[in-house]
Amino acid sequence: MKVIGVIPVRYKSTRFPGKALVKLKDRPIIQWVYENAKKASLDKVIIATDDERIFKTAQGFGAEVVMTSPKHRSGTERVAEVARGIKGEIFVNIQGDEPFLKPEMIDFLVNNFIPDRKADMGTLATYIKDKNDLESPDVVKVVFAKDGYALYFSRFPIPYLRDKNIKGVRGQWYKHLGIYAYRRNALFKFVKLPWGRLEKMESLEQLRALENGMRIKVIITKKDSLGIDNPQDLKKAEEWLRK
Repeated sequence: MKVIGVIPVRYKSTRFPGKALVKLKDRPIIQWVYENAKKASLDKVIIATDDERIFKTAQGFGAEVVMTSPKHRSGTERVAEVARGIKGEIFVNIQGDEPFLKPEMIDFLVNNFIPDRKADMGTLATYIKDKNDLESPDVVKVVFAKDGYALYFSRFPIPYLRDKNIKGVRGQWYKHLGIYAYRRNALFKFVKLPWGRLEKMESLEQLRALENGMRIKVIITKKDSLGIDNPQDLKKAEEWLRK
């Protein structure tokens, strides 16, 4: 199967405008993301943006980059625009604010997603080790069934531990990592769906898929990543590099 990685990037982020171009150590964040993705076993990696500044910066470090419509409401819609103009069976949506998403994590997702023909989408999750992550609305939590398919995603700490004395459940919360794999037809189906009630409430587009009966395979990894959602996260990223 031909697997295409797409990194959707916009400049007008609500919480951190222009974050893709902010330098982390010696490189802009988007360059970190692109260079890690290029080391994965993808047939092609493309940056998709609607901003001339990001376009020129990406060209400057040798990336393949395309200009997309400024009307897109989400990164997934930007990925779908790229997909319409290129051959590929699997499209991987790699978030442009995840500079520490390792290439082996991308490969792990793809290699576990492709054989499961029942899955429309695939994503990664890891154990939550930090209480601050559990309580932060910027860190999305996920619960899934025994077969690995997602039941729900939330910014709230789910599942809620009602009985604090229950044994064997502590440490069983999972953090959703910012990467998706889509089968081509599922990608096109998803972007045609109307925004859902739960999606609007949580501001999480993957809930649109669940509300419409699409199946999201959650693949557990021991590796972690750090998304940069606001200026405070940049300080965490600098500390991550030091460690």
